[in-house]
Amino acid sequence: MSGRVTIRDLARAAGVSVSTASKALNDNGRMADETRARIKRIASEIGFRPNALARGLLSSRSFTVGLLTNDTYGRFTLPVMAGISEALVDHGVSVFLCAIEDDPALGKIHVDAMLDKQVDGIIATGKRVDRSLPVDLAGLPVPVVYAFTAGTPDSVTFTADDAQGAGLATAWLREIGRRRLAHVTGPEDFASVRERAFAFASEAGGNAPILYGVWSESWGHEAVARLWDDGGERPDGIFCGNDQIARGVIDALRERGVKVPGDVAVIGFDNWEILAQQTRPPLTTVDMNLKELGREAGLMVLSLAEGRTVEPGLRKLPCKLVVRQSCGGARYA
Repeated sequence: MSGRVTIRDLARAAGVSVSTASKALNDNGRMADETRARIKRIASEIGFRPNALARGLLSSRSFTVGLLTNDTYGRFTLPVMAGISEALVDHGVSVFLCAIEDDPALGKIHVDAMLDKQVDGIIATGKRVDRSLPVDLAGLPVPVVYAFTAGTPDSVTFTADDAQGAGLATAWLREIGRRRLAHVTGPEDFASVRERAFAFASEAGGNAPILYGVWSESWGHEAVARLWDDGGERPDGIFCGNDQIARGVIDALRERGVKVPGDVAVIGFDNWEILAQQTRPPLTTVDMNLKELGREAGLMVLSLAEGRTVEPGLRKLPCKLVVRQSCGGARYA
């Protein structure tokens, strides 16, 4: 067929009425499963694509979702967005990203633009789970879901389970026989840092040292100097608050002639693959499953846009441990 294939072309090719073809594509109306499947198959074969504008007018939806973030570097937002897009593409929903940095005025401009475009919903994401975006998203005429940023009390918020992830890392160090453990992490005013430190202490024991600092490789170097030069017992297992710190720890240990993992096993947090895989040896780390977190947020905003009743609250998704050579081999089955 030449030109755009219409619903009438599809109905003619399938030998059904336009109404039946429409009902088959929209999964409503009564008809045999075989008939519905046949019409969908023919639609695919002849290249029929529903007109998005007409579909939106009929359903009072735009089939677009806005993603708002202040994570302009994209470290956390990009995997979240990948999960959102993956979840919504099969539903014919598009996602567009607006980066607001930490500018409230820019945030309001982007929110107003989203509302002008009549988005079906907004997903807010960021770079800290304990800080909200610098723009008021309460009381909007569309549903708002929060992912990896603080939400309002009556909202649906998704985040990684930091305590569970830290517990996995610490338990693994003990599983491979490490007994003198230490935790080198970021600023104590981060909620995620406190949750991970508490889980580490619970699993490792109250005497295991916890060193708070900044999110950098240089802090990893400094922490090793403190642990090795203060005259105390030197650790044989170090759990780090992120992959940057862990890489600094491994470099500092190598400079001192300390073997990783032979003398000290090291675990990071985030599974920032470009960093973790290039560390020598490659870094064992905790993956926050940000893509899955995004997928869940995408499906949730879709449910809310379709008018389904959803219980508000915080939903913590489990992390997973990705074992590489910095802990000395593959994880047990």
